[in-house]
Amino acid sequence: MKVALITPGDIAPDFELMDAYGKLVRLSSFQNEKIVVLSFLRGFF
Repeated sequence: MKVALITPGDIAPDFELMDAYGKLVRLSSFQNEKIVVLSFLRGFF
């Protein structure tokens, strides 16, 4: 499988994830509204 890499300054690809409440959230729904910070944590806390 070939993975497309992004570099600083690129527009992030659109994707969906579940939020902390189980609601499906799409990245594009925040376009031009808010700053989005993604944090990928390893393991469980």
